[in-house]
Amino acid sequence: MTEEEFRVSSHLYVPKHEILPKEEVESLLKKYSATLDQLPYILTTDTNVVELQAKPGDVIRITRKSETAGTTVYYRLVVEG
Repeated sequence: MTEEEFRVSSHLYVPKHEILPKEEVESLLKKYSATLDQLPYILTTDTNVVELQAKPGDVIRITRKSETAGTTVYYRLVVEG
């Protein structure tokens, strides 16, 4: 496998990243009584964001698995970087 073919998302220690559908973004913000700009940011230059072809304004759901904590979910707003 060459360097150009390597996908970061396939690495064992990289948590699952996915673009959240717009309908789910609305319910997420409602659930937490939050606004889009209150979410933590992830830059468009992040390797996972590039792989997903996410654009500024998209929300990324990051699902991490841990032997001690179980499964945890984080959300990030894609911003220009």
